[in-house]
Amino acid sequence: MKGFLLRCVFLWAMLQRSNSQITLPATELNCCEGDILLLLDSSGSVANYEFVQLLHFATELLQPFSIGRGHVRVALLQVGTDPHLEFGLDVHTNQASLQRAMRSVRQLQGDTNTEAALAVALKLLTETNENVPKVLLWLTDGVEPGNVDKLMTELKERGVSVLAVSTVHGNYQVLQRAVTPPLESHLYSVDIENIDIITDDLREAIIKIIRAERLRVVHLTSHSAVLQWRPVLSKDSGYYELSYSSVHETDSKTRRVLPGDSSWVELTNLQPDTSYTATLRPESNQRLYDTLSVDFTTLPDVLSPAVVSVSDSGPRQIRVSWGPLQPIRVQRYTVEYGAFPSGRVRTVTLQSQQNSTLLSGLEPGTQYVVTVSALHVNGKERAMSVRACTQDAALPALTDLKLTAVDHQEVQVAWKGHQEGLKGYWLSWERESSHSSSSKPSISSIYLPPDSRSTRLTHLAPSSRVCVSPIYSSGRGDGLCCTAETYADSRQSG
Repeated sequence: MKGFLLRCVFLWAMLQRSNSQITLPATELNCCEGDILLLLDSSGSVANYEFVQLLHFATELLQPFSIGRGHVRVALLQVGTDPHLEFGLDVHTNQASLQRAMRSVRQLQGDTNTEAALAVALKLLTETNENVPKVLLWLTDGVEPGNVDKLMTELKERGVSVLAVSTVHGNYQVLQRAVTPPLESHLYSVDIENIDIITDDLREAIIKIIRAERLRVVHLTSHSAVLQWRPVLSKDSGYYELSYSSVHETDSKTRRVLPGDSSWVELTNLQPDTSYTATLRPESNQRLYDTLSVDFTTLPDVLSPAVVSVSDSGPRQIRVSWGPLQPIRVQRYTVEYGAFPSGRVRTVTLQSQQNSTLLSGLEPGTQYVVTVSALHVNGKERAMSVRACTQDAALPALTDLKLTAVDHQEVQVAWKGHQEGLKGYWLSWERESSHSSSSKPSISSIYLPPDSRSTRLTHLAPSSRVCVSPIYSSGRGDGLCCTAETYADSRQSG
């Protein structure tokens, strides 16, 4: 009786603590971006006071994070006989809203159907276009969780980090297989009355997974870098102070002030193949923000042309392109081209602002060697060569096709074509099906010798499509098609 009274007093105290107003920290953690799904065991195997304690623990764990899209999104899925999604990832956009929702959660009771809940979790976390880290935090007593191995493995294969907290009588072997390594920071087995002692360690483990790269390099050349960050200010709420320098010149930093609505900046006049450190400090009189930093190394100095490519190839033309375009550093470009191996070499001279040209008057089906040279302002010259082939000349097409109705379902086919290099003709048409009238017509075809000029087709399907194509040793030329009308229609088509 005494133990029962003590438990009632403890449960009353926990309910009072969970319903009291929680004071948020002066500065929420503006460090992270990701999705966290709480998988909370709400079945009958969990005592009510234990359920309240787990819920309070989760509330305290999430309290410091900035909540909402672009920060940390939180969803809560309860495990019972049937899974119950208490709220989804896009429901709460601030801590106050999340805290109120957490305090209003009620236990489901029923069976521990973890498998059904994991199927919902898999869909919720993987069927989203949000390219952010995803965390499944499983809060359970570990009693008969079911066969969760397959679904947990699929979650991890989809990039979801699985962490677990279990009371001391949990099934440790199942939990070991479920969580994402390392076990020492992603799996906790703790007495429910001492669960608060793991809050800081578990929060730090989650932060390591969802810590956002707030300042990153999105484009890099030998003399420039474009930095991008997730904006935390607005035009009227503050400004950014940017500073950067090479690692060898830390005493001579370049400093710039950027508007509060900025989200990117380009750094120019950098030295090639040099390591730099850039820092970005959001300044606002409304709250404090972390200083962001990034290290990067510019690309080695590249002399044009560094790459030459070929496109728009035809029987008598080739387009040649090259890069990088360096009009300030290059005086002119020279393109030399000739048939391989011993064709006459022709030359084209181009201005430094051009990075492509169309070479015309070429021979069909011929391999050419193309060399692009750049004369730089410092007197250096750099060249690069490629081989390119022109296409074979277009094959002659059929010049005429005529169909004449002869009898019921029978037509005379006549045509004209070029004779040079001709190997024969390919004829195809739609034949009436031999089965029921509802069946689709079948396609028939025949190869005819090069001296053929006509043939007669029988058993044609109504409005049959008849096609004739010339065949050459190098391929098939363009053919002609006509729709055949039967003799019964007293019409000719061609």
